[in-house]
Amino acid sequence: MSAACRADQRPNRTRRSRAALLTAVAALVLSACGSGGAGNTDFVAGKNGVDTAAKGHRTAIPDLSGKTIDGKQLDVRDFKGQVVVVNVWGSLCGPCRAEAANFERVYQDTKDQGVQFVGINTRDSSTSPALAFEKEHGVTYPSLYDPTGKLMLRFKKGTLNPQLIPSTLIIDRDGKVAARTLQALSEDNLRKMVNPVLAEK
Repeated sequence: MSAACRADQRPNRTRRSRAALLTAVAALVLSACGSGGAGNTDFVAGKNGVDTAAKGHRTAIPDLSGKTIDGKQLDVRDFKGQVVVVNVWGSLCGPCRAEAANFERVYQDTKDQGVQFVGINTRDSSTSPALAFEKEHGVTYPSLYDPTGKLMLRFKKGTLNPQLIPSTLIIDRDGKVAARTLQALSEDNLRKMVNPVLAEK
């Protein structure tokens, strides 16, 4: 191989090495960000995918108010004194479709015990597909319409904030976030998130 060819390959090898190094650094940064209970967070990441915050270390929810997908006004802070389940969903989200009936069943079973469910519909360009989703899956609790995700952005970084679709938060009776998951939930796992907060005095 000529010296010119070897010279041409050296920069390519250097670029590949730098790219590999940057990829490794990015992976480390992402894994560090995902580790609950580290850094400036006040919550503990559970092995089951549910992150929780102890009663004295919870953060109050931001302003979660606006119009629902059926045009009514709703403010989550009006439910203070109740346990509130907030589920972020979109009509095109497969996992959201899979968990919708689970949420409705738990809502029906717990609403007389002081539990309120509220959806946040996001990424739907109009309310029509969201309304069709609710009808198809028999969802009867209200959902705020948040097509651009502005409500999600109101949560502070480093707190139990919704980051994905679906995300589910359990809000305690004081209006503070007690638990969060960033995955679809079975009926059993949803109950396991709600029940400890409901049992708090």
